[in-house]
Amino acid sequence: MRKLCFLLCTLVCFAMASAQTRTVKGTVLYAGDDEPLVGATVLPVGAGQGTATDIDGNFSLNIPSTVNKLKVSYVGMNTQEVSITGTPPYNLVIKLADSENKLDEVMVVAYGTAKKSAYTGAASVIDASVIEDRLVSNITNALSGTVAGVQTLSANGQPGEAAKVRIRGVGSINASMAPLYVLDGMPYDGDITGLNPSDIESMTVLKDAAAAALYGARGANGVILITTKRGKEGKAKVTFDARWGANSREITNYDVIKSPAQYMELAYQAKYNNGKYNLGYSPDAAYRYAAANQLFDMTGYRVWTLPAGQYLIGRDGKLNPNAVLGYSNGTNYFTPDDWAEGAYRNGLRQEYNVSVSGGNDKMNFFVSGSYLKDEGIIQNSSYERLSTRGSLEYQVNNWLKIGSNMAYSFGKSQYPDDMDENSTSSSGNAFYIANAIAPIYPLYVRDAAGNIMYNEAYGNPVYDYGDGKSTAFSRQFMSQANPMSQLLYDKTEYLTDLFNGKWFAEISPVEGLKITGSVGLTVQNQRLHQVLNPVYGQFADMGGQAIQVAERTKGLNLQALANYNRTFWEYHTFDFLLGYESYEWNNEYTQALGSGLYDPMSWAVNNTLANNDRKGYGAYLDYATRGIFGRLNYDFDSRYFFSFSYRRDASSRFAPDKRWGDFFSVSAAWDIAQERFMESTTTWLDRLKLRASFGQQGNDNLKSEDSTNNGYYYAYLDQYTISGADSWSDGTLYFKGNPDITWEKSNSFNVGVDFSFLKSKISGSAEYFNRETTDMLYNKPVAPSLGYASIPMNIGSMRNYGFELELTYLPINTRNITWSITGNITFINNKVLKLAPELGGELKSGHRIFREGESMYQFDMVKYAGVDAATGKPLFWAWETDENGNRIPGSDYPTSTYSTAWRQPTGDLLPTAYGGLSTTLKAYGFDLSIACAYQFGGKIWDQGYQEFMGSGTSASYGHNWHVDILDAWTPTNQHTSVPRLDTGDSFTFYSNVTDRALVTSNYFSINNITLGYTIPERLTRRIGIESVRVYGTADNLALFSARKGLDPRQSYTVATTSLYTAMRCISGGLKVVF
Repeated sequence: MRKLCFLLCTLVCFAMASAQTRTVKGTVLYAGDDEPLVGATVLPVGAGQGTATDIDGNFSLNIPSTVNKLKVSYVGMNTQEVSITGTPPYNLVIKLADSENKLDEVMVVAYGTAKKSAYTGAASVIDASVIEDRLVSNITNALSGTVAGVQTLSANGQPGEAAKVRIRGVGSINASMAPLYVLDGMPYDGDITGLNPSDIESMTVLKDAAAAALYGARGANGVILITTKRGKEGKAKVTFDARWGANSREITNYDVIKSPAQYMELAYQAKYNNGKYNLGYSPDAAYRYAAANQLFDMTGYRVWTLPAGQYLIGRDGKLNPNAVLGYSNGTNYFTPDDWAEGAYRNGLRQEYNVSVSGGNDKMNFFVSGSYLKDEGIIQNSSYERLSTRGSLEYQVNNWLKIGSNMAYSFGKSQYPDDMDENSTSSSGNAFYIANAIAPIYPLYVRDAAGNIMYNEAYGNPVYDYGDGKSTAFSRQFMSQANPMSQLLYDKTEYLTDLFNGKWFAEISPVEGLKITGSVGLTVQNQRLHQVLNPVYGQFADMGGQAIQVAERTKGLNLQALANYNRTFWEYHTFDFLLGYESYEWNNEYTQALGSGLYDPMSWAVNNTLANNDRKGYGAYLDYATRGIFGRLNYDFDSRYFFSFSYRRDASSRFAPDKRWGDFFSVSAAWDIAQERFMESTTTWLDRLKLRASFGQQGNDNLKSEDSTNNGYYYAYLDQYTISGADSWSDGTLYFKGNPDITWEKSNSFNVGVDFSFLKSKISGSAEYFNRETTDMLYNKPVAPSLGYASIPMNIGSMRNYGFELELTYLPINTRNITWSITGNITFINNKVLKLAPELGGELKSGHRIFREGESMYQFDMVKYAGVDAATGKPLFWAWETDENGNRIPGSDYPTSTYSTAWRQPTGDLLPTAYGGLSTTLKAYGFDLSIACAYQFGGKIWDQGYQEFMGSGTSASYGHNWHVDILDAWTPTNQHTSVPRLDTGDSFTFYSNVTDRALVTSNYFSINNITLGYTIPERLTRRIGIESVRVYGTADNLALFSARKGLDPRQSYTVATTSLYTAMRCISGGLKVVF
């Protein structure tokens, strides 16, 4: 009994001792000027919750008596661990200094993290502040001009649509050029728009083989690592951020003819020239031929009222001064409308984000919710997203850590039909028609008194379709088309449910060893609802059409990693990684459609009349990879660094005996600044690190981003579509497979230098890169007589090489004022090295040409030779050939016959260089940031301009002209580069391609300007708020290019008038942290 009592007393005493606490007080100061730091985090090391300093930098903390150290941190400063010494209440004075050496920051890399100072690969990091400043619906649009070597192409400005990202150019003619996205360590194939940019902590762009080779099959085009936010040690923080803005057009229409009178004068000139020069009429006869009937045969409409017996155009070629704009036929009144004004609108943008995060030495958590509504610049165009994310990490004990990170988003996209890059001249494309239609046509149907008529059933305006049915008149240009009405009556919406999750367990059985098992799952369900109205447009005759699509995509990723990190004999640090990864992806697609709508506004297929033809279609696709990999990193005394990685991958896209590929990288770095012989430079040199790497990566994706051919998923197999009825069926060859097709391989060499001077006042990096792609995947066209259009092949090799430079300069860096200026530039070159022998060193595809020894970015075009001053006819370059059909040197001559001119390569269209400029100024609570992007030295084919410079032939009646047409040849204007207007010109620029429409692709864009003010913490903390920031942002503010309306950011080769243009957004916001 005595022993039991003694044991109980001992336990009670021990528990009381363990429960004893003590109060520690102190002050946290800025080492630069001894001023108090407001909001610094103070944490007891090993137990308990922390606190934050008050407006005077003071703190008071009750901690267990067993705690002997505090961890003190502040944003932008070095974290300190301080011992608790002295006598209660201690009154510690802690001074924090600026974190000067950014090269020692930890960055996310392939399958782990690394210090910048020790990293041997080529990678760039974009932190959350850069992403948050941009008002983007998806993170890809924040990359423009931000990172050296990264270029974005925006062919679709529809709200929510992602930009195409290219890292260090392109490595293939036909295969996918898209980078691999990795979300929190797991390959991500979901909709990038489903990720909330406010949840992103950082993005790391891996650019060379040393950085990306561990991703094997899918990393050849670069890798973008996306890391979401997590909780941090300290008290829980609640962050609320709200933004409101207005969207408008960044890119206006081309500078086209806006005056109805001027357009009719030009139309008259084209017809007059045809009569005089082609038909041989006298000037008087040519005048009567051209001016007769008010040019009705050209325009199809009468929109002027004239005194009886008078012509619309006088003999001087000018509009009759007695003509009055507006014409009534007794039933309808006709007058021109501004189609661009009818097409565009300003949209509203609103976004709300709230998050809660926190943690201690055992656990951290992050929870967020977001709502976004982004209205487009045309009717029925918008994007709406509701998203949530939650992450939790828990240190179960000293050897086991578990965690999860899950997110769900619901997206609703109203997406007008015929507005994408695959519908560039569709009759339903509002962007194309608003640019291209002549300024003489009515948009609406009016009654005889000139009042716009309205549809009684819907209450909307009645639109003029130019088809002879909506009114008595019809136009040749886009007859039966009025996309403004289709925007109003047709409905297209995509509904997307996206779930993404990662779960992991990490064990540490011995010091330095971590074994991690992870499961990643992405499930995306997308539905398309589309109703094409039965009242107006091309589907009216069939009573309208309803379309339903259901698509489900699932990606499952399994990872097992073993990482061992240990330092031996003080100077030798080894880091070993071994891993296994499997990835499985599948897609189920079902489509149904029917015509003859019972309810004109319902998208359900069972709303269509049963006696009409209903159709269905379905498909199932799958794809899988398996990989084993390893990496060795070695660090000697923080001066010499070496890394080797290897991965063996298998892909289901190739035949069983071709599936496995081996990929590797080797890299090294030397930090010269750490050498003893450099000790005399320590006052001005912080870092001087040389890097070099070489490696090989693979690409198995023959399907480009724009392709709709699903045969590429099984490129080694012949594939058939099955059709039939009753008791018979038939198989039609859909895709011709090639069992010999194998991996496309990229061999990359990179050499670079990282530097920092004067305590990071000047810092940056410079790199030379060379990437050679062999066994390029290409879908080679074949003779139609074979029964199929093309066959996948490995056809040759290509080289991309160039130079990158990133610089950051800090003119001012004090506690109250910081100013940074950052710039980057990338020079890039491309060359096709080798094609398949049977191609004879040259491959043509439409107007594209690929030649050995030359850039893949060039056209095969007839070259424009100017204007014949005597006749006004266009001239084209031709040449004489020998008996073998070869060009005779020096035999070039101009010809006015297009069909006898020869096509020839245009030369490299690729920009010489591209990059970005940015600056950030912070002073006494105010912050101003400006971000810009640019490119120069390239060319682009301006397809829109070519159409606007047509000669006025019957094929282009009703099509508008660019104002440059006013310089067209006339007998009094013979020295010009613009041919005469001529309705009889059979070689019009409207339909025949020449290099006349090639124009410089130089541009400079102001991507973002943000101005904010953070209320002093000494004021906000008095009411229990950690910080309050108000700000205004202008996104996509301006673009400066070769001509008004031209956007070279659409692609490397072609710019059109028919793509959804980029939106400018002017907004204001409020961010509060509790």
